[in-house]
Amino acid sequence: MLFNSFAFLVFFPVVCLVYYLLPWLRLRNLFLLAASYYFYMSWEPGYALLLLASTGITYLSALGMERYRDSARKHKAFLAASIALNIAILLFFKYFYFIGENIVALLDVFGIAMQVPDMDILLPVGISFYTFQALGYSIDVYRGQTGAERNFFRYALFVSFFPQLVAGPIERSTNLLRQFAVKHRFECERAIEGVKTMLWGYFLKLVLADRCAVYVDSVYNHIADHPGYSTLVASVLFCFQLYGDFAGYTYIAIGSAKIMGFSLMDNFRRPYLFSTSIQDYWKRNHISLTSWFMDYIYYPMTERKDTMNWWCFAIFVTFLISGFWHGAAWTFVLWGAVHGMLLIAEMRTGKRRKRFEKRHGLNKKQWYVWLQRFATFVVVMLSLVLFRANSLTDAFAAFRQIFDMHDIALTSGRSTLVYFVIAFVIMFVKECLDEYKVRLRVNDRHPQTATVAWMSFLLICIFMLGVFDGGKFIYFQF
Repeated sequence: MLFNSFAFLVFFPVVCLVYYLLPWLRLRNLFLLAASYYFYMSWEPGYALLLLASTGITYLSALGMERYRDSARKHKAFLAASIALNIAILLFFKYFYFIGENIVALLDVFGIAMQVPDMDILLPVGISFYTFQALGYSIDVYRGQTGAERNFFRYALFVSFFPQLVAGPIERSTNLLRQFAVKHRFECERAIEGVKTMLWGYFLKLVLADRCAVYVDSVYNHIADHPGYSTLVASVLFCFQLYGDFAGYTYIAIGSAKIMGFSLMDNFRRPYLFSTSIQDYWKRNHISLTSWFMDYIYYPMTERKDTMNWWCFAIFVTFLISGFWHGAAWTFVLWGAVHGMLLIAEMRTGKRRKRFEKRHGLNKKQWYVWLQRFATFVVVMLSLVLFRANSLTDAFAAFRQIFDMHDIALTSGRSTLVYFVIAFVIMFVKECLDEYKVRLRVNDRHPQTATVAWMSFLLICIFMLGVFDGGKFIYFQF
């Protein structure tokens, strides 16, 4: 059974319903654990062994760290074993061919012939997500920020919790793990909020992202056959495809967890429409991953060296690793390096920009704020050409076409653009209301009517404008 977009419409609500039909906490947790493994095994049964291996390694290493907390050498040894084994699994299954092909290319320069063995390795869905979640737990136990969980099934559920298993948000043990020790009672208001959140996620995925994907895929999979204007439009649409696809899944995960009484961290705060800088973009976009890299890579690198040069170096290394985390291709590595350099440029010029803005009172002017937002969107959009392109060759070809446009006619896809405009307007209005915390009078006077009307509107949009042909979620490959 392959979980496509439509299957999520069925699986997530059914699990939420069965969860509350079970009377005992242990039975509920076992049911969620079984549902999570079934959910993961639906792609490939063998994936479950890797998930179980990562779970077992981090579980045992945490117990070891707890037991030998007074012995610095053994304490560090258990953490090192946890990190080394998990990273080794991740490198083998996700980066084996990438590393091997680059070694072969390097040896070929020196006249040494070599071939990468064909081992028929399948990339496990979401391996980067649950590996980082499990590693975060190991590091938290090492730092003493959380205690080692002795109940293996409860910890296994933390690592494999099905709503956020394959595409996040990457949860922390300090938030999610403790929630499995509490029996959650059904609350109608919370369940309604969860359903609303899920419907918004379905809208972003099925109506916004999958409609954009039709045009984006047709252009980027045949980049040489399209003029610069079509490439530019496809690049703009990809920003919203990526956002709708990833944020859509996140809202589905957060909403379904909320129905069952669990609270997951926010992963997006309107990054593509309201970010005023690259720094602001990363405070709003994929928050769980950004905070993971900052807490476990950037801050440990900078805690002993308090200089701007070292901060910039640490930022560059962090985002280089972030690019590598996203995929086994030089396009992702270069994308991460570009964002690292952009952040360094902002850090270097930050004080001067703030003095200039304060001197001219620009921060208080809405036109300047929206100019910053537009400029940030353009920069992010151009960087995402690297993220979407099938190769570096395609990426450079796309850049050439975007900056050398002779023909401004669209080659195809006008109907897709109509659907996109409709979805974009709906998203823009909602996100403006959320960003500026606008409360509509109808919500205060008739909250139940407003809720029913909003949910009905989303359902109509989903079933009339949505794409139900089994489009996969982009971040499942990471």
